[in-house]
Amino acid sequence: MVDISFRLKQIERYVERGEYLAINRARQYGKTTTLRALKAYLKDKYYIISMDFQTQMSHAKFVNENTFSVAFAKAFIRILEKMDTTFPEKMREAVKELERAVRESRQELELVELFQYLSDICGAADKPLVLLIDEVDSASNNQVFLDFLAQLRGYYIDRDNTPSFQSVILAGVYDIRNLKRKFRPEEDHKMNSPWNIAVEFKEDMSFSEREIAGMLEDYEKEHITGMDVKQISELIYEYTSGYPFLVSRLCKLIDEEVTGSEEFPEAKRAWTSAGFLEANRMLLGEKNTLFESMVNRLYDYAELKEMIYSILFVGREITYNALNQAINIAQMLGFVKNENGVAIIANRIFETVFYNFFLSSAENQNTDIYKAAIQDKNQFIFAGRLNMDLLLERFAVHFNDLYGDLPDKFKEEDGRRYFLLYLKPIINGTGNYYVEARTRNMERTDVIVDYRGEQMVIEMKIWRGNAYKERGERQLADYLEHYHLKKGYMLSFNFNKKKEIGVKRIILGDKVLIEAVV
Repeated sequence: MVDISFRLKQIERYVERGEYLAINRARQYGKTTTLRALKAYLKDKYYIISMDFQTQMSHAKFVNENTFSVAFAKAFIRILEKMDTTFPEKMREAVKELERAVRESRQELELVELFQYLSDICGAADKPLVLLIDEVDSASNNQVFLDFLAQLRGYYIDRDNTPSFQSVILAGVYDIRNLKRKFRPEEDHKMNSPWNIAVEFKEDMSFSEREIAGMLEDYEKEHITGMDVKQISELIYEYTSGYPFLVSRLCKLIDEEVTGSEEFPEAKRAWTSAGFLEANRMLLGEKNTLFESMVNRLYDYAELKEMIYSILFVGREITYNALNQAINIAQMLGFVKNENGVAIIANRIFETVFYNFFLSSAENQNTDIYKAAIQDKNQFIFAGRLNMDLLLERFAVHFNDLYGDLPDKFKEEDGRRYFLLYLKPIINGTGNYYVEARTRNMERTDVIVDYRGEQMVIEMKIWRGNAYKERGERQLADYLEHYHLKKGYMLSFNFNKKKEIGVKRIILGDKVLIEAVV
């Protein structure tokens, strides 16, 4: 596990200052793990009341104030009973009063009364109480929940005079600070969220390259694989940008699935760049709750789906604006991040998940170029290696046959999409690909193909004349140097009617470039 003690110290400062806050991060981003670790970290200084609304408070518990208050009080008392500690007499009496109210409750225990009892317990305690609630947004569209937040807010404002929780931390995907509260149930008119007293939680919960390296160093001490910790931690971060679930899942796959396989029989062979790429292929091929959730959100938000498509296939640079609904939703879900004022896909693995989603649509798989790839796919593999020269040559033939006479009806972004449609079924199941975010724009996209540990770089360009072409060749040569490769590929989409189509070989210093013009 990654050492998150530094992050816990950061959160402790909020608690010490008596802050109320919401931790909003994407699914499987380590929120639950952090809250559990925080509970253990703070238990000597505080009484930690740690709840999970998804498992402890079903939808039926929000039917009215009385039902909710009784359910909350029971969970609260149960948590105190499980603490291995002796409470002071006054605190025990205050808890008994709450127990009595629960036993005798019919319709009498509502939120106002509940919080009076909770305040009495906080006032009688010998240590401050901290309330942690996970999966809090599972009830966020419920009026009773909004009224619960309003009570927390009221006691927060009046805590100089009335005992209350030292700190309240609510964790979930959606930002409950943006929830609205009705004046009366029958009204549509709304006012600001009752949770507007919460401070903004800005702490980075992703794993840094250094934190990943620390985890691998601990693993290496126990397993002695001989791995290059620096290389593997850099690879993991390069593909995941530190997204906690992706980091953990890749490591788990290398440890449990790649190690011992036919190609990687020993751990020392699995914990290499080739073993990592195999784990990445496995990850992208599996069905997990995170990837399913990502795809479902694209169906839920048409504007979000359109924005992701534009970034991936058109190369459109979208200025980051937190007030833009699609960008706000995408960032909340962890799909994009703000990099130098531009909204970009959050990590390389998410990019590939989205590419695979769009390319697997019935509309795309019914295209002639995809059907051609299905027919051709068995002719490109020789002795376990992918013949990219032949693949590019065959794509050029098919593309010109199918689309060469349709320049007016053809969109520039379709060229990139069609190449990926041709590539994907050929390498599917054995290889993988990703698009290099640093080079993707309206005019240029670099695709890196990983096939059985061998990497190939294909630069896709929109034709802008010979001078632009020569500059592109030099850029590709420099890029090959970065990847320690001697050979690269260029695919130029030329919409000039006088274009010279075909495939040729270019020598540039010690680099060999295979260029196809379509």
